[in-house]
Amino acid sequence: MKKISKREFLRLGALGITGAALMPWALNGCRGYQAKVPSWVWYSAKKDDKEIEKDLKFLKKAGFAGILFKGSEKKVEMAAALARQLGLEFHVWIISLMVNDPDIVKGNPDWYVVSREGKSILEHPPYVGYYKWLCPNKQGVKDYLTERVTRLASMQNVNGVHLDYIRFPDVILPVGLWKKYNLVQDKEYPQFDFCYCDDCRKKFREQAGVDPLDLTDPSSNKAWVEFRWDSITRLVNHLKEVTESYGKKLSAAVFPTPTIARKLVRQDWSNWNLDEIFPMMYHNFYEKDIDWLEMATREGEEALKGKFPLFSGLFVPAVTPDRMSAAVDYAMKGGAQGVCLFNFRGMSEKHWKNFLV
Repeated sequence: MKKISKREFLRLGALGITGAALMPWALNGCRGYQAKVPSWVWYSAKKDDKEIEKDLKFLKKAGFAGILFKGSEKKVEMAAALARQLGLEFHVWIISLMVNDPDIVKGNPDWYVVSREGKSILEHPPYVGYYKWLCPNKQGVKDYLTERVTRLASMQNVNGVHLDYIRFPDVILPVGLWKKYNLVQDKEYPQFDFCYCDDCRKKFREQAGVDPLDLTDPSSNKAWVEFRWDSITRLVNHLKEVTESYGKKLSAAVFPTPTIARKLVRQDWSNWNLDEIFPMMYHNFYEKDIDWLEMATREGEEALKGKFPLFSGLFVPAVTPDRMSAAVDYAMKGGAQGVCLFNFRGMSEKHWKNFLV
């Protein structure tokens, strides 16, 4: 990429977009610079409509395949229409089962998960106060998510719905976070183990003939472990039927590998019915270097066996600009169909210069 001349630098300074404030659209003049692999980005709409328009036009010029967009329905409508004009695939990014909506908290406290200690997550959230999760085995929760996904999938210019936090709370945190919370999670502890609500216990008793609370070691009971996996899988596959009925796609953000996802958050994602998947290959959470992206991606690809495309999610804050290109290369060596950046706002000018070629 060519250097900016002193005259151009001063001109940009007058516009207030030099230095740290130099945003991606300032690269628009560098014709021919594009993402070298099929790329997506997680995007939170905190800007006004004109700035969102600039961002989407930049992503199109940079050769991005699609955008995972989180914002109000009004912003979704505006951005989705523009994305269609530009030829960007547009999925609405929603937080699925971690819900802090005051109306739901107050009106439906029974929808929330219960720990092995018998405590509702509403009164005893693990890790942080906002960790309040709905139980996937509640009919009311299924109806609630069905209505949300239906409303979004029925929007004219939306190509798909993107599920985030479609899982149980972390029974074990990624090892890189243990120090942050002053924890050592060498096994599954009762206060982090969900869900033991009346509905989950009843359904499991009917299926396996035993109350999960009577299990000596719930973490080693195959039937109980798979019951939680299947609880999420059934919900995802139901929501896929909803989006498909509108001719729209369903995608999801998941933990990095099938092994990690099943163990830490009960996500058996290689058995889900999706159109694309975006594993969060956040290597620093697992105290790994970026070359781990290749191994993690390969495990996912081997489990999927070509069932649907996998795009490796890159955690931008943990990738220095000079290693941006290498991170992409490791993901592609592992067999990914492309990458996804978390997130748009985390990309500095130096990141973009090393991401685009």
